[in-house]
Amino acid sequence: MVMLRIALAQVNVTVGDLAGNADIVVDWTRRAAARGARVVVFPEMALTGYPVEDLALRASFVDASIAVLREVAERLSVEGLGGIAVVAGYLDRRPGLAPRTGLPAGAPLDAAAVLHGGRVVITSAKHHLPNYGVFDEYRYFVPGNTLPVFRLPVPGTSDAVDIAVAICEDLWQDGGPVAVTRHAGASLLVVPNASPYERGKDDVRLDLVQRRAREAGAVLAYCNLVGGQDELVFDGDSILVSASGEPLARGPQFEEALIVADLELPPAVSDSGEAVDAGDGSLITIERVALPDIAAPPLAADVDPAAAAEPGPFWPRLDDLAEVYAALVLGTADYVRKNGFRTVLLALSGGIDSALVATIAADAIGPEQVHVILMPSKWSSDHSVTDAEDLVERQGLHARTIAIQAIVDSFRDGLGDFPLAGLPAENLQSRVRGVINMAVSNDEGHLVLTTGNKSELATGYSTLYGDSAGGFGPIKDVPKTVVWALSRWRNATAVAAGMTAPIPPNSIEKPPSAELAPGQLDTDSLPDYFVLDALLDDYVEKDMGSAELIAAGHDPALVARVIRLVDLAEYKRRQYPPGPKISQKNFGRDRRLPITSRWRETLPG
Repeated sequence: MVMLRIALAQVNVTVGDLAGNADIVVDWTRRAAARGARVVVFPEMALTGYPVEDLALRASFVDASIAVLREVAERLSVEGLGGIAVVAGYLDRRPGLAPRTGLPAGAPLDAAAVLHGGRVVITSAKHHLPNYGVFDEYRYFVPGNTLPVFRLPVPGTSDAVDIAVAICEDLWQDGGPVAVTRHAGASLLVVPNASPYERGKDDVRLDLVQRRAREAGAVLAYCNLVGGQDELVFDGDSILVSASGEPLARGPQFEEALIVADLELPPAVSDSGEAVDAGDGSLITIERVALPDIAAPPLAADVDPAAAAEPGPFWPRLDDLAEVYAALVLGTADYVRKNGFRTVLLALSGGIDSALVATIAADAIGPEQVHVILMPSKWSSDHSVTDAEDLVERQGLHARTIAIQAIVDSFRDGLGDFPLAGLPAENLQSRVRGVINMAVSNDEGHLVLTTGNKSELATGYSTLYGDSAGGFGPIKDVPKTVVWALSRWRNATAVAAGMTAPIPPNSIEKPPSAELAPGQLDTDSLPDYFVLDALLDDYVEKDMGSAELIAAGHDPALVARVIRLVDLAEYKRRQYPPGPKISQKNFGRDRRLPITSRWRETLPG
């Protein structure tokens, strides 16, 4: 057996920022080298960011990706890092593939490369292309058909180790590169990933990595992306397991990290390079390359006594609510930062939804960057104003008050014979607030955050161009019952840390109300949220039909009512801003239904 030190660089990159991402690869390789790593693995498409969507079909972007990959290889060598084997994801193309209908333009590849000695020494591409949930990879890529195996000399010995490379979905599907890894005799399988977060996925992910390591007969290094990209949040959670599936290291969730571990591996023995039945109806060719023995930089212990204090190899795990909250904070922070905003703005009503959104924003970018507007109308209760003011004081936000009644009256007067009560009058108030938010945003440059939750979006309990007006919806994928749970959890963690609870208790405990009419409560229009959310989970996330919903124990009359509300609100959801995905099926990339449709679920009997 021989010893090899590996580093998994769990980094946060930005789609399209090729220069900035290249700097990240060089910088984190330098950090890994300082800790004695001989191999550094970066996430899937680290140089381009992920997902690039239709940028993959743009020839100029593919050209730039290929060029920056070569530049990074040269930079690593110039900076004395040429002796480190760097595995980095990028966007490539398959040359010589004739254009045809149904093939993505330019035959793009979701690719990975091994950089060493100033060169791109071997490349490969993802074999299994996911086309479910949030993934559309048959639209963007053609599949790869090789398994690269690079032979890395072990310093101070005559031995070397064989290391294979697969990419993300190649772990999730049977057959393919993982099956061929055992045939190739590789002792280490490294897997760059961009696996987005959803609740409960961490346990599924660990089980998968362990199972695939046993199938491959190799140590498996799973390096995942971290950071927010539009609606997706990548949680890191990189994993290293032995060939028998024993956990060797596991990175943190929702933060960048360098996970370093020493591996005991069998030396390389095989030189086969034939095409192999991949077990999925395809042939995969084993491609091998032997790397030269290039001296690596000195260990950090030689120059940096603090190197021994680095964290890991096992970071603490977050509980369910903690990881959901971390996903919302990271998704919001990166949307703001990566889109060039510095500050955010939201309407603060004193209710629980806007209170939670304000708290997420303050945790994401700092309370000094969060601006709120209190916009009471004549129907606003005293406690709404005082609860909003209480939250502002607790968190130190920038606040202003703009009473809207005179503006509402002016709008109504200008509309002539306009009703004084009912839905038109209620929506007018909401739209006035939306106009004010957007006017202040235009004037001061803030990103407007919407405050609607998933339960409201599902049932259409929102006003187009009113409370739905904004650039990002932090709790768009959070059901109302989870909004309450997260708010209580956030207060409890603050108190446990000896800090002030950020959310006023009355905002959590009082009955929810839009306060657009006298004495109005959400339950005037909607079922109790605990009943509603259970039904929505079955209908929206599990795609149950009406008969299945009733068989699952839901009230038939409520099933008919909620299905109608959800189906009729599709046009509203299509116009809602993006927000972080935390569930198995969010409104947006996951769930795509026609707006114009005459299909209606019918009740049995």
